[in-house]
Order: sequence, then C-alpha cells, then structure tokens
Amino acid sequence: MENNAQLIAQCEARAKVWLSPAFDEETRKEVQAMLDAEDKSALIDAFYQNLEFGTGGLRGIMGAGTNRMNKYIVGMATQGFANYINKAFPNMQPAVVVGHDCRNNGRMFAETVADIFSANGIKVYLFESLRPTPEISFAIRQLKCQAGVNVTASHNPREYNGYKAYWDDGAQVLAPHDKGIIDEVNKVKIEDVKFQGNKDLIIPIGGEMDWDYIAAVKEAMVDQDVILRQKDLNIVYSPMHGTGRVIIPMALRSWGFQNIHVVPEQMVIDGNFPTVVSPNPENAEAMTLGMKLGTKLNADLVIASDPDADRLAIVCRNAKGEWEILNGNQTCMMFCWYIIANKKKLGQLKGNEFLVKTIVTTEVIAEIAKKNGVELMDCYTGFKWIANEIRVNEGKKKYIGGGEESFGFLPFDKVRDKDSPASICLICEIASWARDNGMTLYDLLMNIYKEYGFSKEYTINVVRPGKTGADEIKQMMTDFRNNPPQTLGGSKVVLVKDYKTLEAKDAQGNVTKLDMPDTSNVLQWFCEDGTKVSVRPSGTEPKIKFYTEVKDASFSGAADYERCSKAAEAKIELLKKDLKL
Repeated sequence: MENNAQLIAQCEARAKVWLSPAFDEETRKEVQAMLDAEDKSALIDAFYQNLEFGTGGLRGIMGAGTNRMNKYIVGMATQGFANYINKAFPNMQPAVVVGHDCRNNGRMFAETVADIFSANGIKVYLFESLRPTPEISFAIRQLKCQAGVNVTASHNPREYNGYKAYWDDGAQVLAPHDKGIIDEVNKVKIEDVKFQGNKDLIIPIGGEMDWDYIAAVKEAMVDQDVILRQKDLNIVYSPMHGTGRVIIPMALRSWGFQNIHVVPEQMVIDGNFPTVVSPNPENAEAMTLGMKLGTKLNADLVIASDPDADRLAIVCRNAKGEWEILNGNQTCMMFCWYIIANKKKLGQLKGNEFLVKTIVTTEVIAEIAKKNGVELMDCYTGFKWIANEIRVNEGKKKYIGGGEESFGFLPFDKVRDKDSPASICLICEIASWARDNGMTLYDLLMNIYKEYGFSKEYTINVVRPGKTGADEIKQMMTDFRNNPPQTLGGSKVVLVKDYKTLEAKDAQGNVTKLDMPDTSNVLQWFCEDGTKVSVRPSGTEPKIKFYTEVKDASFSGAADYERCSKAAEAKIELLKKDLKL
C-alpha cells in the first residue's frame, strides 16, 4: 500500500501543476475532477509518466494529463522539434509540411502544430483537410522541406491519436536526428511553448498537391495495356472512415479502372470508426462490410486502406469462389513477383534494380529475387528502414519495390513511407494481368507458391502490460540469448542471428558479422527444414512478437494448399510449445 500512496502523491503533485492558468479551463476542470475522485486509477493512468516522444513520435490515448495526447503534450513535442530543426538548419528559413488524418482532434492538433512551428520562424505548409500519410511524405520531398509532422495513430483504436515526425527525405526520422529531437523535447517546459502562431508563415495546401501526388503514383504502373484491356475489373473499396476516400478512387480512375464501387457506410469520415471494432485491415472483422458488398455486386476484389491510408488489405476469391483475405506476406510476395516478372518481360530491367523487405517478412521473396537475378536487401521492421535503403542507394541503384508483413508496400520511390494508393492501384493491375491470363489473384498466388516454394507465416503476440510486463519481456530476451533453442518443431536450428550483437552463428559455431546500419533487439533462428522464427519486443505496445515461417516442400499446386496450410498450423503449435508460449 505504501508504494501506492507514494504513487498517488506523485500523481497529485504533477496534476496540480495542470491547474495553473497556462492550461485552459476545460483541461483544468478535467484534472480537478480526477483529483477529487475517490478512485484514483484515472489520475494515476493520466499522470504516472510522461507520454514518451519515441523514435517515431508520439502515440497515446486522448485526454488531460502528462501521459495523454492533448494540445499541451503535442505543444511541448512540437516546440522541441522546432528547436531541433532551427539548430539543424541554422543559415536558412526551414519549412515543414503538416497533415492529419480522420481521427478525433486531428485538425485541432495539426493547427496547434502549425501555430507553434510558425511562431518559431518556420514556414509551414498545412494541408487544408485530412490527407493520406504517403501524400504527406510526398509533399515534404515535392516542396523541398526540411521536416514534417503527420497527426495520426495509424490503425490504433478510436481513443488514440498520435504524431509522426519526418525528416527532409520524406521518411520518419532515424539516427542521429531521432535521439537529437528527443533530447530537445525532454528539455521543454509548458511555459516555453510558443502557442501564438504567425499566420503569415502558414500556407494552406490541398488540391494542387493531390494532383501532383496522383501523377507520381502512376509511376508505379508497370503495364498500361493490361489495364486498358481489363478496365471493367469489378473493384469494391473501403477507406475505413479515413483518408483514402477521395484519393484512392481518383488514383484508380487515373490508371484506367472504370468499375469502382465504394462501401457507403465506411465512406463517412468519422474518428469513432462506428462500423468496425478496430480500424485495422489486419483484422478480418474490419473487412466484413466490404465482403458483403462484394458478394452483392459479384466483385473480383475487395480492397481497404486503414484510416491514414498507408496500409492496404486485399480480399480475393479462392478456388471455390469464396472470399479469401490475403495476408501481408502474400501481398508483398505477389507485388515483388509481378514487378520483377513484368518489368523483365517489357525490357524495363537494366540490372541495377533492387527490392527491399524487412527481416521478419517471408523468405519466399528472397527466393523470387534470387531466381530472377534481382538484388534483395533485408532491413529492420518499420518503413523508415526501407526508406533508408532507398536513400543510401539513391543515384547508384534503382528501387523497384519494398514491403513488410504487416500489410504495407511501397512500389515507387517518390514517397518514403507505406503507400496504399499506389499499392492498391498496382494490385488491381496485377489482378487485371491475372484475368488477362485466365486466372484470379488467388490462382496467381498458388502459381508463385508452386514455383518458389510454399510457406505459411504466423505472428504470435505475447502481451505483458505495465512495468512488471516490461521486466518479463526483458527477461525472456535474456533467456533466449543465454539458452537458444536447439530444435524447433522437430527441426535442428542451423543458424542464429542476433541483431543486438550483429553476429550470426551457424551449427558448427562459425561466427559472421551482420551488415546492418544499427543494432536492434531482435533474435532469429533458422532451421534445417526452412523454418524461421524471429523474436522482438514491440516498440509501440507492451508485447513481445514471435514471427514464425514454416515451409512445406510437398506443395505442388492449388490442390495442396489446404493440406499444407493445416500441416503448417500444426507445426506452428509445436513451435509454441518449444518456445514455452
């Protein structure tokens, strides 16, 4: 009880600071109500820590308090970011792009951010209304800005909002800037924040940027003729109440698709996401309304983007004509296969092209690249690392695509974040090509498995909340390092990669160095039979993630898909036992 009394006292002391005139009346009322309440859990949750400005920015539940997303926390983060930008670009007037998605308070936060940047002498291009994340990344490059902020919590539940910080290449900030910004943010007190904007430095942008962005997205097109032949491909699309609602149908039309239907209930901009439990396209439940409409209209494809339109989800018809939701590994694989195969056929490959995937994404992509003589780079989880490979190789090699298992792909280099408008247009082109060749997307997927090997991937999330959870996760990683598994699912572990030490060790004990731009707390085990398991603590949530991939060499065509999938699922259960999950 002692600890609890101490914690309550600390939270009360922090909360009382929020009763000062530096905070508006509504905030003061909300804080006073928490102080007066008999149950102190709301007070503790809101004040026990500061909402951390991490390497990607901020993300948290909205409300009053130091551990919440509100205009004061956003204000202090922006003041720190502004201080860092002014130090990093001393002999010029820096410029930034500010955008937001459909979430509650998104506009208010974006305007607060714009005011603070402008009050610090920084020119601000503020989007007039909600826009997709990739368009904000594009605008930073297009307007030659030094940085950017996007107010979004991606696919988190409705209570959340967030803040993504971008640098001058249009990608989320990486070292050394991420640590530098965090240091500046940590120095800021509420009285340091310049909330009074300089309207002369805030320039609204909108339609003209949409036009330029949609023109750029067309660069991801591989074969216009295929689309023109299949322009009546029957597409159902949902923006999940978010930012894709105008741009994505417009982009599809600009590519030549003419038979586009939208899910009306989900075309409504609404930060409460009334038609879904969670606006995450990785959850099958979020795709229900789209599939219902797809059935009614006898559609070929059902496609969705998440609220900030960086991720995409694809549902196609399987061999029985039923809806099948493709996972992120499958879509990533299809993109990579199609880009290589058709650029090759059209004579567009010059020999200096490269693809990028994250280390936890399916190894079938490595097989596709190897067999076709295209360079593949492996990077850490998170699109900023894919963007980093593009930046490092700019002018030397040609980027033709990159993606990750969590429903994100980027098929061209004008944007430096996941891009669902471009990816959705391209998957519709791939479906057109398949139809042109008497196949569905599902048939194409089966053919890729047949040629390059079948694998099934499954991510296991182990949630451990609070401080005790964080300690437990730390201990799990230590135990795995000290006592790595010898066998997994009955197969011998032949290679261990540790990205914390940047060393790979084979079964004979030979050690080689891993060539990565930084260290990361990730372990990987590769088995004799092709099984791969990657383990990493999540950077944004209280959980540790196990990414499993299981192969099956007996796959010889679509007829084997169900059998091989079931066998793989059984094997994944064995892996869980071996890892004591």
